Amino acid sequence: MNDSLALKKHFEWKGKIETKVKVPVDTQEELAIAYTPGVADACVAIKENPELSFELTGRANTVAVITDGTAILGLGNIGPEAGMPVMEGKCALFKRFGNVDAFPLCLRTTDTEEIIKTIKYLEGSFGGINLEDIAAPRCFEIETRLKKELDIPVFHDDQHGTAIVVGAALINALKVAKKQIGDVKVVVNGAGAAGTAISKYLLFMGAGDVVVCDKFGIINKHDASLSPSHAELAKLTNKEDKKGTLSDALVGADVFIGVSAGNVVSEEMVASMASDPIVFAMANPVPEISPEKARNAGALIVGTGSSKYPNQINNALVFPGIFRGALDARASDVNMEMMVAASKGIASAIPDEELTTENIIPKAVDENAHRAVARAVFQAAKDSGVARR
Repeated sequence: MNDSLALKKHFEWKGKIETKVKVPVDTQEELAIAYTPGVADACVAIKENPELSFELTGRANTVAVITDGTAILGLGNIGPEAGMPVMEGKCALFKRFGNVDAFPLCLRTTDTEEIIKTIKYLEGSFGGINLEDIAAPRCFEIETRLKKELDIPVFHDDQHGTAIVVGAALINALKVAKKQIGDVKVVVNGAGAAGTAISKYLLFMGAGDVVVCDKFGIINKHDASLSPSHAELAKLTNKEDKKGTLSDALVGADVFIGVSAGNVVSEEMVASMASDPIVFAMANPVPEISPEKARNAGALIVGTGSSKYPNQINNALVFPGIFRGALDARASDVNMEMMVAASKGIASAIPDEELTTENIIPKAVDENAHRAVARAVFQAAKDSGVARR
């Protein structure tokens, strides 16, 4: 068995979160108020007005972190029990950086309809739903359906959390590179949940052109073999109608964003990009190209998904603050306006005068960044009309 420090700590911790009692229940009088018979008054009030569940229980500050165990980190389909350490870790970050009470729920089903039905049954107990590590393409339908059918925020972190943090890193990287988002050509390698969401999100933010590649090469709208999700993506991207490989796509590109596999980008490919290129090689544990090789080939700015290098692009910067802001606004949704606000909030945590090629994104433990996200998301929820308080 692996004897790493992390594994030893997990044996020691026996879980990373716990519940605590907020109210006094030490005397008969206290018990009569918090539990029976006094609790009946709160029950009746909620029965008459279900919205009071947000005022009379902890629902307004409670998020369910839900997975089916099919896309856990880089480990793949390892099942719900094996996914629990990751979900517990996310819940710990929710509490530490957003003061949000989050609970891990690992479902023993991979059936799309069963997952949707189960989460709908749970709606009345939570203020928001964070979907996590559900494999594509099933995750797309699950999120889309739930956003339509639930009256609380639904957020798939692998899709939109990743897109938001990439957007934040790109905002600051473009400042350093002295380029405008409307002028740049972006290549995204990886057309799963993260790559699809990043591509759509950067287009929403105003990217000049986005070309998406999967393991077969450039996604092109004329390819009749595309899956429905890739066919939809093809209609939005690759406006120059490029065909070929990742190598072909990178010629003249300003930005590379990798959410794919290790060592798929060569120094020659980076050298073929536009001047002062930006390379976000985020595959874990091995990036698409090492930062050293990317810089040697001429990359101005390099970001990865690893804490071993500068500019770690980590979606842990996103979800605590985005749910803090959404819950405080009692938002009915997490919309694109709130997502862009989150990206700008993260980016703003580094003052312009402190931006450098190795300092474009705050650390995941930067409390100022999380607070900035929460404030920005709260305001965007109000401005976009989805806030209910």
